[in-house]
Amino acid sequence: MDGGEIAGLLAVFVFAVLVGLLALPIVKLGRVFDELRLTIRSINDGTTPLIDEVTRTVSTTNTQLEKVDGITSNVSDASANVSALSSLVASTVGQPLIKVASFSHGLRRAFSPQPGAAPGNRAAAADAGAPGAASTGHAHTGAAGTTTDPRS
Repeated sequence: MDGGEIAGLLAVFVFAVLVGLLALPIVKLGRVFDELRLTIRSINDGTTPLIDEVTRTVSTTNTQLEKVDGITSNVSDASANVSALSSLVASTVGQPLIKVASFSHGLRRAFSPQPGAAPGNRAAAADAGAPGAASTGHAHTGAAGTTTDPRS
């Protein structure tokens, strides 16, 4: 065995050691990839039913939202009808009620005793509340028996 053969043998031996040293990380990397593949498969198996359930939930929610939309449109129509009815009642019944209230107030005022008038003298009470009467509500009788206004 000469020097070239020994160098060749040494090179083969070093190459074998290098392949052995590099093979170990490659085998470990292969195991990591196997574990990664199993993990991805288990995640996929777990998420598929979850995605199906989410799809059903979204579908049910959309159905319920369509029902709520129908309800809100009906409520909107009902509130518009109530508003129209209230306007109709106010215009139909409001004016006659105002007239009746004014008439009853006028009757009460006409038949109630006026302040400063004698209880038995309705004519004096009517004159005291009449337009154009003295601001004090009192009329003065002159010497000849005529009524005079203190402002004149």
